[in-house]
Amino acid sequence: MAVTSTRIRLGALLGGAVLAATGVSTAQSAVAAPGAPVAAPSTTVAADAPSAAAVTKLGHSDAANRLRGAGVSWTSSGGCSDRNNPSCTSFEQINLTTVQGAITLKGATGCALTITGGTETGHASGTYSHWNGYKLDFSPTSCLSNYITGTFTNIGPRPGDGAQQYKSGSGNVYARESNHWDVTYYNCGGC
Repeated sequence: MAVTSTRIRLGALLGGAVLAATGVSTAQSAVAAPGAPVAAPSTTVAADAPSAAAVTKLGHSDAANRLRGAGVSWTSSGGCSDRNNPSCTSFEQINLTTVQGAITLKGATGCALTITGGTETGHASGTYSHWNGYKLDFSPTSCLSNYITGTFTNIGPRPGDGAQQYKSGSGNVYARESNHWDVTYYNCGGC
């Protein structure tokens, strides 16, 4: 038992050091001191969601670099990235799995992907919202639309606005709103 406790504390310390060095934060960002009890990671994912892992948050520039490196572009009607301005497109506090999901989508479709909405204010609220880092909006190109409607399962209209929804095999949901695809990433989509 003492060996296991020591390994858990050491793992928490090393994990925290690695995360601190990379600038990645998690829902459990505090690092345990030697000899201190280690709490289970907190989570912001509901029990009925496809994934119950702790959520890792990214800053705007980290997320932007990851997306850019994968060939995913974005646009902002305001030409900005301020999370508190609804005219901007921000990735501040986006979930790592959301960014990975967009990258997975890019690789699977081979389509040009353009993000039009991220974590900025001005979107609908809720647990699995843009603000909480679970959603991205994409331009509805014919390539992307054909892939989504031809590959994923139609699960009917979304309550409230009637947007047609398509569910991927990994559980992520793609809703066709009037001028974009509103995608909820519960996980990275098979990354």
